[in-house]
Amino acid sequence: MLQIDSIQQYYGGSHILRNVSFSLEKGRVLTLLGRNGVGKTTLLKSLMGLVPIKSGSITLDGKRIDTLRPDARARLGIGYVPQGREIFPRLTVEENLRMGLAYRPGSSAVPEELFTLFPVLRQMLHRRGGDLSGGQQQQLAIARALAAGPKLLILDEPTEGIQPSIIKDIERVIRMLAQRGDMAILLVEQYYDFAKSLADSYCVMSRGEVIKAGQGANMDADGVRELIAV
Repeated sequence: MLQIDSIQQYYGGSHILRNVSFSLEKGRVLTLLGRNGVGKTTLLKSLMGLVPIKSGSITLDGKRIDTLRPDARARLGIGYVPQGREIFPRLTVEENLRMGLAYRPGSSAVPEELFTLFPVLRQMLHRRGGDLSGGQQQQLAIARALAAGPKLLILDEPTEGIQPSIIKDIERVIRMLAQRGDMAILLVEQYYDFAKSLADSYCVMSRGEVIKAGQGANMDADGVRELIAV
């Protein structure tokens, strides 16, 4: 589904991403871990086209996408939930969800599945996004990305600032989506136990490069917790 080969990226004279490579298949969760400032969010922005890469390639479902605009990448099936959620605070929950339908041809109704995944959103449908709690906003941000029916879902630290009960809900939804088998999930996360519980595979980044990668079941044995400890 997703193939990344030797991505290089710079900010001014700073070398931010250094020969980053990995692949991800449908029905799998790849967890990307690392301390703050190692390039994880920059990598996700590069995948979405928000930050141009200097060299390397990004392939989605067999098609090179690294020269495409962000909207074109979204149309090809990438759903992106940025760090900080970035919902529209003055729009209602329903209006936020409808924004996610922009790249779903012929769709005007919010998919019922979203309310099955996140029942609280049905209760909050006519409430403004800015009036929701942080955890509810995170559920809204994920649902908005899912509204377009993506084949690749990118999540940037979905547990940040979220209460434990909603973290469990988000974990349940991610696992359910992966088990469905028609979507690949790229998860950037610093909460180790959450990442380990979901990871089919993992990559650890440091100073802009992947320093360790392996199977999710081996994260403890591979010393991943120590690699990302502050």
